[in-house]
Amino acid sequence: MNFIEIFDYIGTMVFAISGTLTAANKRLDFFGATVIGFVTAVGGGTLRDMMLGYTPVAWMRTINYFLVILAGVMITILFSKQVMKLRRTMFLFDTIGIAIFTIIGLNKALEFGIHPALAVIMGITSAVVGGIIRDTLTNEVPLIFKKEIYATACIAGALIYLMLHYLNISEVFVQSLTILSIITIRILAVRYNISLPRLSIKKD
Repeated sequence: MNFIEIFDYIGTMVFAISGTLTAANKRLDFFGATVIGFVTAVGGGTLRDMMLGYTPVAWMRTINYFLVILAGVMITILFSKQVMKLRRTMFLFDTIGIAIFTIIGLNKALEFGIHPALAVIMGITSAVVGGIIRDTLTNEVPLIFKKEIYATACIAGALIYLMLHYLNISEVFVQSLTILSIITIRILAVRYNISLPRLSIKKD
């Protein structure tokens, strides 16, 4: 198992935890929490793989993804009180998830020979679509559509990755630095209330 595969499983689990936490906040039952955890974890990767023509999609090629997601759901449910007490838990897991999946999506698109600019879009797709599905199913406005720095952090991280990827630098270092950059940008944006300007159209 290589570095990117380890990151893939970690990202899958943290997104499953993120989805399950959201379901718990909405007081869904066990089945509902499992569904939300599952679609949060694999939604972005599924759309990415279908757009790239990589079928069957990644999570259907091995039972490991299902087991990792189930483990994330069970951990969240069994230790829900402890997890829910942690301040900003959902934010942390969500941030780690988008950072990891940005790299995975970008990297896979580049392997398929996709133009770097379009590969960035694949990275963002991997990172945010699962969260969009999660928020939509739980009747929340998806974070990507709010003024909060979210997809923008993924774009910045993806650009950092592209700048370093073609240099003679360790790929593990490049991936780690990119993930750290995305997490840092998002945390600083929330900490200092940095956001994109809202669109305002004046009516006559």
